[in-house]
Amino acid sequence: MMKPFLYFILRTALALPITIGTWLLCFLAYDQTFLVSSAISLVVGGIVFYGVKWMTNRSFLKENHLTRKEYIYIQKNLEEAKAKINRLQKVFVHIRSLHNLRQMLTISRLVKRIYAIVKKEPRRFYQAERFFFYHLDSIVELSEKYAFLANQPLKDEKMYQQLSETRQTIEDLSKSIENDLYQVLSTDIDHLDFELDVAKHSLKRLEHPLFDDERRTNNERKK
Repeated sequence: MMKPFLYFILRTALALPITIGTWLLCFLAYDQTFLVSSAISLVVGGIVFYGVKWMTNRSFLKENHLTRKEYIYIQKNLEEAKAKINRLQKVFVHIRSLHNLRQMLTISRLVKRIYAIVKKEPRRFYQAERFFFYHLDSIVELSEKYAFLANQPLKDEKMYQQLSETRQTIEDLSKSIENDLYQVLSTDIDHLDFELDVAKHSLKRLEHPLFDDERRTNNERKK
């Protein structure tokens, strides 16, 4: 989807010339007063501006097979997810271990990738509900907990045990988020598999044209 700011520029670029043209027409051609011409031109410009906005929004929702209510619901969840991702980013400041840093970078890339895909194509939200409602919350909370405990100057045996368990749980969650990404992309993967099958079949036919001709001849004889 085009960014809101670009949509705003597009709507303005369409509405502004029409607004000015309407004013000139009313003021010069129809001898209306300055105030009347301004009022009419603003009304016409507003109709064009918001009419284009309505049509682009409607087209976008139709393309994504969503109702306006569903779209608002998804946007609300995306806003909440963005805040959680920002919290996850802050954890990096407190990480001292190179291994943990690599792990968090991997998780961060996965999380951002899912968010970016759903942001661009909201209909995919329903393929990533587990991520938005469970896995993202868990990974943020556990990462914050791990960073807090790992940076304590004094650690006893129980704390080391908690750190180990938390680290393992984060690793398991990372794999779950990988599966979430795969689920979001599952439609594309299925489509690609289909296209590959078609391409392979076409290649085989090109490699064995005589076989196809012979089979076609045999079929015609049977008829």
